[in-house]
Amino acid sequence: MRILHVNKFLHRRGGSEAYMLELAALQRQAGHDVTFFSMQHPDNEPAPLEQHFPTYLELNPAPAGVAGKLKAAARMVWSSSSAAGMEKVIREFKPDVAHLHIIHHQLSPSILRPLAQHRVPSVMTLHDFKLACPTYHFLDKGKVCEACLGGKFQNAVLRRCKNGSLVESALLAGELTLHTYFRAYAPIQLFICPSRFIAAKMTEAGVFPDKLRVLPHFAQASGRGRTATLKKGLLFAGRLSVEKGVDLVVEALQWMDASTILDIAGEGPEQEKLEELASRVAPGRVRFLGRLSKVELQQHLDAAAVLAIPSRFYENQPMIILEAFASGVAVVGSDRGGVRELIEPGVDGLLVPPEDPRALATALNALLSDTDRAAAMGRAGRVKVERDYSIPGHLQGLDRLYAEAAELVTAAA
Repeated sequence: MRILHVNKFLHRRGGSEAYMLELAALQRQAGHDVTFFSMQHPDNEPAPLEQHFPTYLELNPAPAGVAGKLKAAARMVWSSSSAAGMEKVIREFKPDVAHLHIIHHQLSPSILRPLAQHRVPSVMTLHDFKLACPTYHFLDKGKVCEACLGGKFQNAVLRRCKNGSLVESALLAGELTLHTYFRAYAPIQLFICPSRFIAAKMTEAGVFPDKLRVLPHFAQASGRGRTATLKKGLLFAGRLSVEKGVDLVVEALQWMDASTILDIAGEGPEQEKLEELASRVAPGRVRFLGRLSKVELQQHLDAAAVLAIPSRFYENQPMIILEAFASGVAVVGSDRGGVRELIEPGVDGLLVPPEDPRALATALNALLSDTDRAAAMGRAGRVKVERDYSIPGHLQGLDRLYAEAAELVTAAA
């Protein structure tokens, strides 16, 4: 099978890119012909058809000046260069299926038209809530907000929920309003939901409920992890942004054993603020590791006893939790969104109330001070991954969904 993966970034930037790149490698190992369509970017992995990618566009921070903002806005709504590039990739690669990931903003749903015209079946993994929330996190100024649920996107403007900016909020609300009104994502045959939570939330929002299919992510457990006596560290891995709640785990160090060191793997817009917070409340106890390669991240997982997931927003299905379980690492996470589908409290981790650093500290202390308990939870997590989130099971599920998408295209012809 010839599989075209589509995502606006083609490098390990977050969980969605990690999933796509690992999935593509596994599909190649299984004998499929796989390639990518993305935006040009200096950090991209090599791609044989990159000459057809649309040019690099940075939106965080937004382009300076009125002209730059207007150009960015036009591309977000409909990108002719993305559509033209996709047309060329289809003609050269002749995909049997297109697997879409995050395409909003830099690519836009303009790429769906050539796929439909060439009758290429397409599925889209919903990595976030973008099709139901203009800012894709159901978050307003750090608090969960569902005011836009059901197409009430004007609330994003009224609340200025994108960085407190009227212009940025209006831009995102206008983008999603137009795409929803014109059913820009309708050419997609199926939407893959990694968690039951996102499937339920998208159904509630009226986002193509008849096209939603639940298929969890995967992790490889065999041969990973280290012995319990060597696993003693505390780790956070993810984007350093408000919704991830990294500041909460830094604050939690105030109520934890003074010997506890927190390793933070990742990068993002909140790093400077987090470094200042760490120097103030836990001097010398936080190590900022930056963006890590897959191998480097695995080394830190192998050394960790506990992974912290202190998210403020509705997580979907964080791959880092599955990767932690696969490495025999217990997880302490916020009781919010899809996290509660992964962590069984007292068995493979602990759930804590969101936005409560003291409760987070208590849970982390409980596991870091009891290595036997943490190790037992890590082993339980490994068993769960092997049973419920295996690579063969995921690939078989995708093959079924690809086939279903192809049948829908044939039936509509």
